[in-house]
Amino acid sequence: MDQEPYRSKSFSRESSGASSLSLSRSLPLLINNDVDSESVSEAGDIGDRSLRRRHSAGRSSRLSVDDLIEQGTNDTSGQEQDVSHDLPTLNTTSVVKPLPENITASPLQTKSLLSPATNKLGKEEERVLPKSLEYISCLIHLAVFGILGAITRYLLQRLFGPSGARVTSDGSILYLDLPSNMVGSFLMGWFGVVFKADIAKVSEFLAIGLSTGYLGSLTTFSGWNQKMLDLSANGQWLYAVLSFLLGLFLTSYSIILGVETAKGFRWILHRRASSEERNSCLRVNTLRSHILFMILMLLLLVALLTASSVLLVKEFDKGTSEAQLWLGCLVAAPGVWLRWFLARLNGRGLGKDRQHLRWVPFGTLIANVAAACVMAALATLKKSVNTRTCNTVASSIQFGLLGCLSTVSTLMAEFNAMRESDQPWRAYAYASFTIAVSFAVGTVIYSVPIWVVGFS
Repeated sequence: MDQEPYRSKSFSRESSGASSLSLSRSLPLLINNDVDSESVSEAGDIGDRSLRRRHSAGRSSRLSVDDLIEQGTNDTSGQEQDVSHDLPTLNTTSVVKPLPENITASPLQTKSLLSPATNKLGKEEERVLPKSLEYISCLIHLAVFGILGAITRYLLQRLFGPSGARVTSDGSILYLDLPSNMVGSFLMGWFGVVFKADIAKVSEFLAIGLSTGYLGSLTTFSGWNQKMLDLSANGQWLYAVLSFLLGLFLTSYSIILGVETAKGFRWILHRRASSEERNSCLRVNTLRSHILFMILMLLLLVALLTASSVLLVKEFDKGTSEAQLWLGCLVAAPGVWLRWFLARLNGRGLGKDRQHLRWVPFGTLIANVAAACVMAALATLKKSVNTRTCNTVASSIQFGLLGCLSTVSTLMAEFNAMRESDQPWRAYAYASFTIAVSFAVGTVIYSVPIWVVGFS
C-alpha cells in the first residue's frame, strides 16, 4: 500500500536464500534524494504504519526466497542492476561475482534449498497476532511506557529542581525539563536509533513502547516552550532566547553522545559469537507469547491506573504537585496515542502526489506545535481563573496529556538524521521552524493577554 523505506535486495542467487529475509528489514532504500528524504523524516517514528509494514514484511519475506530461487537467472540481471545502482549510495563494495549466463535453475524444491533456520523463520512469520489485536497490544504498550515516562520526568524535575539539587528553576535558562530532555535524548540514541532494530527482533511492540512511549513521554517540547513563554512574558527576552539555544545545543549533543556510546557498546557485544543465539530465546514471535506478553502489560497498565487513582484521591484537595502527577498519569495515555497516530504523517509529503517536502516529519511537527499552543492556552486559563482546583486540573493536563503529546527525543532523532544526511541545513531549518512557530503562537495566546490584562 504505502511505500516504506526498506526493501528486499538480493546480491546473488547463492546468497539470496540466506540473506533476503534479513535484508528486507535492514537494508535502507537510498536510490534517490526523494527516498532519502523520506527515510530521514521517518527516523523518529512512523506511527501505525509500522504495523502495516509488519504484515507486509511477513508476506514478502516468505515469498521473496521462493521467488528468487524458482525464477532462475531470468530476473537476476535487473536485481544486479538495482544493487549496482545502490552500492555507491551505501558506500559499499560488492564482492559477489556475476553468475554465468548459462546456469540453469536448480531442479530441487525450494523448501529443500532453504536452511532450517530460514524455514523456521518463515513458519514464525505466519504465527502473528491478528491486526486488531496488534493495535490493541501496541496501544497498551504505549500507555504503560507513556505513564512510566511521565513519572520519570517528574522525578527528574524534583531531583534537579529547587527542592533537590537546585540546578534548574523556573526563572533561569536551565528550565525544569532540561534534565529529562537531555536524558531522554541520550537514551533515544541507544534504544531509538542504534539498538531499536535489535529490540524489535525481541518484540516490535516493546521497541515502539520504549522509543515512542517511554522516551517520547520522558521528554517534552511543550513544557520547554511554556517556560520560555513565562520568561518572555516577564520581560526576560534574553533568558528566553538563550534558553532555547542552550536547550537545543544540549539535547542535540545528548543524542549524538548516546549514538556514539551505543555504537561502541554494540561493537563489544558483537564480538561475542553467541550473543545472537542467546537473544533468539527471548524473541516474542509466537501467538502464545504475544498473548501472554499483552496480558502482562495489560495487568501492569491496570495497576498503574489504579495506584494513580487512589493516590489522586488523597492528594487532590491539597492541590500539591503529587496531585498533578497522579492526575497527569491518568491522562497521559491519550497524549501518547495521539502522537503515535500523528506519526503516520512523517515522510508522507504534501500535494496530490505527496512529493513535496517529504523530508519534513509533519506528524512530529503537528504534535509539538499543537501541544505547545494548548499548553499556552491552559496557562492563560490558570492566570484568569486562579483557583486551586483549576490550577491542579490544568497543570495535570499540561504535565500528562500535553507533556506526552509533545516530545524532544523524537525531534532530536529526526534532527540528528537530517544533520547526517546530504543536506544538513534541513535539520536546523526544521528545529528552528518548530521553535519559532510554537513560540510565536504561544506569545499571542499567553503573553499578549498577560500584557494587556496585567495578570499578577
